[in-house]
Order: sequence, then structure tokens, then C-alpha cells
Amino acid sequence: QVQLVESGGGLVQAGGSLRLSCAASGSIFSINDMGWYRQAPGKQREPVAVITSGGSTNYAGTVKGRFTVSRDNVKNTVYLQMISLRPEDTAVYYCKAKVVLMAQPTEFDYWGQGTQVTVSS
Repeated sequence: QVQLVESGGGLVQAGGSLRLSCAASGSIFSINDMGWYRQAPGKQREPVAVITSGGSTNYAGTVKGRFTVSRDNVKNTVYLQMISLRPEDTAVYYCKAKVVLMAQPTEFDYWGQGTQVTVSS
């Protein structure tokens, strides 16, 4: 019913930048919160940044000041601009969207497939 497709991951040197994108499509009535999570090898998935439909944002302490989350509500797309990347930012990054479907006024969580970000030292 709803697909989230991510792009923009890759390999970058420490101090470099990357921009991730995540586009949602399908039977979408509206999207509430959108956000980014990451999972490093051997660790649990953790929240990185969340943005509400109104544009309010929240960041994990480890990325505050370096990462910026934004969204385009017309395109149903969320972005994550990452600067000053560190080796400890290496992880698979997943986007998540809280979607209200066309067919029913209920909110469901949908996840992207993940995109690898690798930061070399």
C-alpha cells in the first residue's frame, strides 16, 4: 500500500557530507511524523532525527548540530543532510513515516529498506 524508497547513502571520508532522501508513495491520505533511524553492526536501531508535519524537529544528541532533517510535504519526501561525518556515524540508515491511509483513518508506521552510510577515518 505504501512504499518508502531511500537514496543517497555511500562511502565518505571523515569530515565529509552526505544527503539522504526518502520518498513515500502509495495510498497516502496524509503523513504525520517522518524520521530517520540508524543501526550499526551489533547495535540496536536508534532514532537520529524526526520531523513533524508542521516542521518541528528533534535530534539525537550525537548528531545535533551536524545533521539537519527536512521534508517536502508535496513530494512526501524527507531528507537528512549530514555534515562533519564521523566514523561512528557508520550504519544502515532507515526512514520511517507515520502514514494515514486513503482507505481508513488510521495511522500506520512504514519503513524504508535502508541505505548504507560508511564513514572512513
